[in-house]
Amino acid sequence: MDDRRGTNTNKPQNISVQNREKMQITGVDNVVSFDDETVVLETSMGLLTIKGQELHINKLNLDDGNVSIDGELISITYSDRSGIIGKSGGFLSRMFR
Repeated sequence: MDDRRGTNTNKPQNISVQNREKMQITGVDNVVSFDDETVVLETSMGLLTIKGQELHINKLNLDDGNVSIDGELISITYSDRSGIIGKSGGFLSRMFR
């Protein structure tokens, strides 16, 4: 099994937001969870939580660490890597409760 955590830690992390509708992110290691209101990404700078409405991940390339998201962006928040994963057990454990 390929564990992608930490593979992009040397890559810079950039966020580009256009008109609160489109977002491009680099330095992404993993997608922790996503739905149409919240996207949680593990990045080289910590966990990145994007909140909004009608969010869609349009492009995802974890090999390059690039993600593109469309929708109405409301907030962007960083937190420690252990903050969300440690408390909830990760995306798969939440799905199979």
